[in-house]
Amino acid sequence: MKTVIVTGSTSGIGLGIAEAFALNGFNVMLNGLGDETEIEATRARLAGLGAGDVGFSGANMLEPEQIAELVKTTESQFGAVDVIVPNAGIQHVEKIEDFPIGKWDAIMAINLTSAFHLIRAAMPGMKERNFGRIISIASAHGLVASPYKSAYVAAKHGMLGLIKTVALEAAEHGVTANAICPGYVETPLVAGQIADTAKARDMSEEAVISEVILKAQPTKQFVQVGQIAALALYLASDQAAQITGTALPIDGGWTAQ
Repeated sequence: MKTVIVTGSTSGIGLGIAEAFALNGFNVMLNGLGDETEIEATRARLAGLGAGDVGFSGANMLEPEQIAELVKTTESQFGAVDVIVPNAGIQHVEKIEDFPIGKWDAIMAINLTSAFHLIRAAMPGMKERNFGRIISIASAHGLVASPYKSAYVAAKHGMLGLIKTVALEAAEHGVTANAICPGYVETPLVAGQIADTAKARDMSEEAVISEVILKAQPTKQFVQVGQIAALALYLASDQAAQITGTALPIDGGWTAQ
């Protein structure tokens, strides 16, 4: 039975990915923020989905020592770490001359540097067992840019460089490294942004979706969390053993333009 760590998995995309792995018989180590009671309820629910067990670590993605301990704890609880999904991320939107330095540092630390620390800690065990899957949740913004998102775009572009380098280093050890690059995804967080934007711009929510949020996506449809999870499961499989060092868009055609 294989084991996966998914960071930022107490909500949104990360939770959807964790659910998919649990359903498919993986041991799952959850990680993220939230109310302790709600997190425990989520952990217990996922534990009932498949044959594997589910744990939780509150490791802070700003702290390298805690990220390393996350890997050690998972190895101790489940015996090995076979798959890691660096997913944790934050966002801030502001023109560059006013971009808060603290926000820049935090976005870089959580969106990019935490992935480095997670990969660094998990790689020795993966190489020793001649198997590993590193599946980073990057973004369409790892391939193209948008204004006012300097830190996020820089971090996601950096993630693709990290993934390519790791793929080359691990290529002869049965370890693959890939990045999934979603466009706009239908999550509770995005739903809140739609409502706020509609109020701020005096627009209907339908107009915000078509004219603002999904303007860049030719399909004019949100990416679904389940679609991202399905791709992550495939990349974790034996059938994906020769897919490595790639950035895989799932963005409704955004980056085809």
